[in-house]
Amino acid sequence: MLFEMNDKILIVIPAYNEAENIPELIETIRKTLTVDFIIINDCSTDNTADIIKTLNHINLPINLGIGGTVQTGLLYALKHNYDIAVKMDGDGQHPASEMSKLLEPIRSNQADVVIGSRFLTPEPNFRSTFLRRKGIFIFRIVNKFLIKQTITDNTFGFRAYNKRAIEFLAYNYPGDYPEPEEVVLLGRNSFRIKEVAVKMNSRKFGKSSIQGWKNIYYMLKVLLAVIMTAIRKRSLNAGKC
Repeated sequence: MLFEMNDKILIVIPAYNEAENIPELIETIRKTLTVDFIIINDCSTDNTADIIKTLNHINLPINLGIGGTVQTGLLYALKHNYDIAVKMDGDGQHPASEMSKLLEPIRSNQADVVIGSRFLTPEPNFRSTFLRRKGIFIFRIVNKFLIKQTITDNTFGFRAYNKRAIEFLAYNYPGDYPEPEEVVLLGRNSFRIKEVAVKMNSRKFGKSSIQGWKNIYYMLKVLLAVIMTAIRKRSLNAGKC
């Protein structure tokens, strides 16, 4: 099925303590795009709830982590019959102007899921830490072995999903380390995954929770989670948690 230009599109914005970043992100989305969005507030401890109270949002009663937060958004997309869902982080690092690059392969029926990649261009505008670069390289090798496909940017969360992928992930979205686990889960269940080169903004406020030697601990835990995902039942039933 080919998608038309009037597809019903939803931007899912997971947010945890992003009160300083959300206003500019929403302003940019409104200036750049004519699509719906929903902010999923993961029980933030700052004033994110106050910032988004006039916007389309869901306030989670407890902190679910990124997996549960994104899954909530995908369940909302499924319930409201959206054709495409785009995950865009609340920290403003995913440019709204780049979203059309994610949509095109879905609209032309080349992919079920499109992942933005910071590493497909010869000179990417993103420079990660040494440990993170090594971790991303290891994930590439692991994915090549597990799903027979090279994904250059397994941890980047700027992604788009067609209706079939929305339905599947709404009930099967990984909870612990969703981005790398999601790639394996989708690949093992015969979803078509495509990467496109995108730019990345610098975070203006706040900082990543994974820094320094935490990267090694994170990488080891993610590798274990990815392996466990790979050995799960290959075909999962949509509609069942």
